[in-house]
Amino acid sequence: MAPTDPTQVMDTILQQVTTADSLIAVANFLKNMNPKDLREAALASPLSTGQDPLLLLSIPQNTLTVLYILTARLGVNNGQAAPTFETLENFCRTFDPEQARLSPDRVTLLAKGIQRLAVSTNNPRSAILPLHFLVTRYAPDPSYLTTIHPIFTVTCLQATHPSAALPVLNNPITSIDTNLSDLTYNDNLIYHYTGGVALAMLKRWAEAEEFFEICVSAPGAVPAALQLEALKKLKLVQLIAKGKTAPLPKYTNQLLLRHFKATPYHQFVNAYPHNVEALREILSKERNLFQSEKNVGLLRQALDRAPRWALKKLTATYLSLNLADIGKAVRISDEGEVRALLLDMIESGDISAAISADGSVTFSDPPPQFTRAQVDEVLKNVQEQSELLDYLEKEMARSKDFLSKAIKGRDDTVGFIGADEDVFSQIAPHGAGIWGIDD
Repeated sequence: MAPTDPTQVMDTILQQVTTADSLIAVANFLKNMNPKDLREAALASPLSTGQDPLLLLSIPQNTLTVLYILTARLGVNNGQAAPTFETLENFCRTFDPEQARLSPDRVTLLAKGIQRLAVSTNNPRSAILPLHFLVTRYAPDPSYLTTIHPIFTVTCLQATHPSAALPVLNNPITSIDTNLSDLTYNDNLIYHYTGGVALAMLKRWAEAEEFFEICVSAPGAVPAALQLEALKKLKLVQLIAKGKTAPLPKYTNQLLLRHFKATPYHQFVNAYPHNVEALREILSKERNLFQSEKNVGLLRQALDRAPRWALKKLTATYLSLNLADIGKAVRISDEGEVRALLLDMIESGDISAAISADGSVTFSDPPPQFTRAQVDEVLKNVQEQSELLDYLEKEMARSKDFLSKAIKGRDDTVGFIGADEDVFSQIAPHGAGIWGIDD
């Protein structure tokens, strides 16, 4: 009769995994062991002698077994003490990636368990380092999107530590392998949405815009709620960084755009930047909505920069104006404040202008900012990226597995109501300040 005591079963597991003739055999044994509830109870238990099996296993040599033990101990209601963050960090720093890739579902469980443990102890920041090691070491190279990515970026937001996400966010995602990670459609949305939020918190506007746009334009039969939230933030980031919005990619779901036009954000965009009174009225009237969606900070920054962009538009119409006329146009009565704004815009390269002693301002075309070598380098990079995108498109078209999963993910995203509650529920309990872009 097979043992049913979890500690005795753990003895059997240890014997099997340490005497197996291959890693594949270990992976199959652990995956197919039944009953599953007894397996999990055993993996979370000590040996029958009372000894912790982790003390007998080398992480680099026994990555698979240690991975199963840690995820079992991180399981909900397993009745055992959770691993310490020191233990989890040590594993994530020293595990063998090739072994871990034999069990991608347990890697996902590990990432979720680390995040859940940190939140339950009211210390989200403690999960950042182990998750950083896990996300940067698991994939063959940084270009791969994995299920760990969105967990990591959400954790950085929960910890109000957006800069910790930069080493991962700085690597463009160009590769997808469903054998490496059991990705869903929403994993891509959550990663790029939360990545955009982290970059906006750091005022890295161009990169934030790129991340939000990737989320917004992800193809799908029905847009997800998270895509509408990303679109709102995308438009505000564009106003802050450029003074105007930019057209979305042609393949963006048109239903998403229609929903956006029914929001007060669309009214704010239409009034920007000249009608400052209307902007203030929209912000005041819809404040409760903006606060609930954690966009008040972005709206305020856009409002504060409205005079800047109104002034820049004057340079397209006038060759010369005096400070008083500029002040009237941008709704600033203090000429000293107008002068300070002009000098700041000149220094930052937003405009090219000269201020004379009598207060007249002469605008001119900005000097060239790029050398021929820089232009050639940009064109070369564009060509390489175009070739890469073409290759990826063909590879994804060949992959029936990827297409079936993508379609399944879209089917799961049935509309705006409640589609992405998990993302907001993970972040919202920690307060509005979690975003760093709200007050």
